[in-house]
Amino acid sequence: MSLPISAVIITLNEEKNILRCLTSVAFCEDIVVIDSGSTDETVTIAQNMGARTLFRDWLGFGPQKQFAVEQAKYDWVLCIDADEVVSEALYHSIRKIDLKNTAFAGYLMPRRNHFLGKALKHGEGYPDLSLRLFNRQTGQWSQDSVHEKVKVNGQIEKLTGDLLHFSEETIASYLHKQNRYTSLQAQMLFDRQAPCNTSQCITSPLVRFIKLYFLRLGFLDGLPGFIHITIGCFNAFCKYSKLLELQRKSFPQQH
Repeated sequence: MSLPISAVIITLNEEKNILRCLTSVAFCEDIVVIDSGSTDETVTIAQNMGARTLFRDWLGFGPQKQFAVEQAKYDWVLCIDADEVVSEALYHSIRKIDLKNTAFAGYLMPRRNHFLGKALKHGEGYPDLSLRLFNRQTGQWSQDSVHEKVKVNGQIEKLTGDLLHFSEETIASYLHKQNRYTSLQAQMLFDRQAPCNTSQCITSPLVRFIKLYFLRLGFLDGLPGFIHITIGCFNAFCKYSKLLELQRKSFPQQH
């Protein structure tokens, strides 16, 4: 039996991932795909799977996901990305919820990152708790252009079972995506007038590596874990470097 939940997904050229994603949320009575201009077979695949597909110019991650939530048929929404999959264990965990009588406004789920063909078990790769199932009457996506979050008014419960996340197939494609993300992060920090100095370019990556690789046992994930964490540390360096660049361009007399 399907559940009175709307699965909402934003897409752009996700033909390699979308079928796997949609298959995993087939238990939802309503599936909404918001596409921002795919030039591959993403929309065709989604329509063939019975999803409602709508076009929306890109608004930024937070606003785009909130727009998707607003198109949902049901108040309970399950927000996942095209490169994510609801595992069987997570599906059974969701089925146990009495949506009409639950005391919770949202549900966290552990997200297991797969990188270079390996399911990460430590570092920042797991459990990476994410709030993805919530009642839109009491919750919504933040307006952040990147690293968006769901904010809810009410209690939150943690589900069992993993939301599976399959990162880019190659390091080159993964780095290409991270370059875009760090530019968005830097701009967001600049718009908020966040303070930044040269030392942050050094200390932030260093502290991050010590925390994730040693304290959170990232070294147990072998080479994929090392590369995943190292790229994350490099992202921190790039984010603050780009922020400093924006500040220098806007306030040259101060530098």
